[in-house]
Parts: sequence; C-alpha cells; structure tokens
Amino acid sequence: MVTANSPSARHECGFIEVNGLFYLIGGRGIKHIDIYDNTTTAWQKGSEPPIEIHHFQAVNYGKDIYIMGAMTGKYPHETPLDRILIYKIEENSWVWGQSIPESRRRGSAGVVVKGDYAYVISGITDGHWSGHVPWLDKYNFKTGEWTVLEDAPRPRDHFHAAIKQGKIYCASGRNSSAKTNETFSLTIPEVDVYDINKNQWKTLPESSHIPTQRAGASSLIKNGYLMIIGGESSKQEMAHNEIEELDLSTGKWSTVGNLINGRHGTQAVIYDNKIYIVAGSGKRGGKPELSTLEVFSR
Repeated sequence: MVTANSPSARHECGFIEVNGLFYLIGGRGIKHIDIYDNTTTAWQKGSEPPIEIHHFQAVNYGKDIYIMGAMTGKYPHETPLDRILIYKIEENSWVWGQSIPESRRRGSAGVVVKGDYAYVISGITDGHWSGHVPWLDKYNFKTGEWTVLEDAPRPRDHFHAAIKQGKIYCASGRNSSAKTNETFSLTIPEVDVYDINKNQWKTLPESSHIPTQRAGASSLIKNGYLMIIGGESSKQEMAHNEIEELDLSTGKWSTVGNLINGRHGTQAVIYDNKIYIVAGSGKRGGKPELSTLEVFSR
C-alpha cells in the first residue's frame, strides 16, 4: 500500500489500532512510536518509550496501550520487563504500570484482553537462550492484581494469541534455543485452546496442526477463522509470506493468500474488515527491517 510517508523500519515490534488510528510501537533499539491515519494515509511521530522494548503483543484497554510479556536488551540473553509499560494515547506519553511478579516474568509471550482482564500466555525467561514456559497469568486492569491460571499444554514463544467468544487460541511459535543452536528450528505444530470460563486447556487434534510451521507470525481471528500471517523458520532464509487460516467450526486449515513481502516480528490488526500489517524483518533473523504497510482483504 502506498502511503504519504513511511514509518521507521523496525522488527520485533507491536502494531495496534485504537479509535481509528494505528500505532507502530517498539522494536529493536529505542524507536519513537509511529502513528498512522488511514484517512490521510500519513504517518506522524509519537514519543519514545523510556527503554528498548521488543518481542511483545501490544493490547489496548480503555484509552491506553499496554505492553506486558515483553523483552529488553540484546540477543541472545534479552531480559523480560519487570513492570507493565503503558502508552497514554491522549498525552502521547509513557508511564510505568504494575510490577510483574518476579517469578512470572518472561518475554515473547502472547497477550489478549477480555473485559477488565489481560491474559499473558507462555513465553521465554532468558531471551532466545532457554527458559521456555507454559504459564498463563491473568491481570486485573482495575485492581492491578495478578492471578496464576492453569498452565498451557506446552510452552511456546515468538507467537501471538487470539481470542474469540471467551476462548484463547495459541498457534505457531517455537521454543527458541540458541543454547543448543536451535534458535529457529523448534517450531510447534499444535494448536492449543484455553476456555476462560472453564479455566481449561485443550489441544486440537493432529488434523488441525498448522500446515506451515513457523514463529514470529501475526495471529488474529476474522469471521470465525484463525489467521496466521508471515513468520520465520529454519526451512527458508526469506521470511514467510503465507497467510493460512483455521476454520474454527471445522478444524481445517487452508491457504488464503500471500503477503507481497514476507515478514516476521510484527503484528497484524483488523480495521474496517481489512487486515493491516507493517514493518517486521524480511528475512530470518533481524535484517532487512521493513517499513512497508500491506492491506489484505478477503
């Protein structure tokens, strides 16, 4: 998609829509927020975060954007954030939020919001090195209280979670292991689903395994389909361009399209029944960082 100008190239970043504006946040290094207005197709600069933030799934609650389950620092021993970081949209400013319990800190986790709660799923405690965890934690936005819930069936990092009708879907991702020289190869085929009301996990049958195993992909649910977009894997140097979707009613996957530029390490959003994705890396690992915006309709 041609825009009036371009955002800063970046990867391992978040991208989220709030009240019709799109916010491109974080990534390797300290980078200011880029804010996209779809009516003018122009980007403008927002403020810089107080520290480097990367490997997270940005979420919105109220008027603010929340960063939790994120990392800071350099490969391969990146450090999980010890507190929630909040971008105050109306003030264009950052504030530190509630402390994350020390024993539950990790990065590259999936995060979703339902009502007044955020759910933080899985992740890794020591960058890309080791410490894969299946944890599930619930955060109460109103009280600041954390609650430990039932572990997922397996750990995974470098993935995004998606939610529909009280069920959280976890697909794609890996167990990053630079310690054993398997940073990219330990991808996960299974799809795990958490029922919030029952506090219960289940794994979909083998017939519902993701067709193209990859990590660093974007994930969302649109019209009853779980969509996995882009990603990276040990099977190819170029970032994946596949857009695959799981029919939540039948458990069957299909390929519905391809990105113009394969990319990983960013986040996709739905707006006006279209899917928007920007930035990311065009090859496995960190380069080249992209600044292009793509729109996918189906």
